[in-house]
Amino acid sequence: MQENLIRHYSPTTMVPSVSLLDRLRRLVVSGAVAPGDLLAETALAEEFDVSRTPIREALKQLEREGLVEIRPRVGTFVRKPTAREIFELFQLKESLEGLAASLLAQRGDVPELRSLIHNVESESAAVRAGDQAAYAALVHDFHETLVAGADNQKLSEHYELLMNQLAYHRIVKQTLSLPGRLTHSLSEHAQILEAIQSKDPLAAELATRRHVALTRQSATLAANEGSDSDG
Repeated sequence: MQENLIRHYSPTTMVPSVSLLDRLRRLVVSGAVAPGDLLAETALAEEFDVSRTPIREALKQLEREGLVEIRPRVGTFVRKPTAREIFELFQLKESLEGLAASLLAQRGDVPELRSLIHNVESESAAVRAGDQAAYAALVHDFHETLVAGADNQKLSEHYELLMNQLAYHRIVKQTLSLPGRLTHSLSEHAQILEAIQSKDPLAAELATRRHVALTRQSATLAANEGSDSDG
């Protein structure tokens, strides 16, 4: 299972300049390996064609970031945030993205705004086609573009760490399985975009905060439904 998961995310498909740490981080946050999965140093070293020493150092950094758990004499496992941690991370996400939307609304006609317009158009097409996978990828791009559009380096740095700890892509895929969530998410994105286009910082921030809060509620519901089905 471990070997198959890693090979599914083969480093040969990665850009050569991406560091080993970045590759391992993406392996975890992309959902290619699930919470609780073992990350065997030997298998990783063979797959990435390096010795176990840089693998071990990269895993230590991922532990500091809260992405993995190293159990002495047992192994390294993908860590799943607790319910409280997820709630607190969403609180931070709401604040950071709200600020980003407010800052972007004040910048006018910048490339990030045009990217958001195109993104929402693509999301509409994905919803019409019922393509959850395509929509989930577009959600990632929407929020990344929103933060990039704030043009605030410190905000971007903190946001990247937050999203890695939250493993947001995995959460999005879970929430989109809920009835009606696909169309509601699209509507919320459209409202954010409209406020930004109107150059209304307060409306943009409030619409974004509301969207993140609704996503958190959907994530909680999806997690509870998953627990019920497991039981």
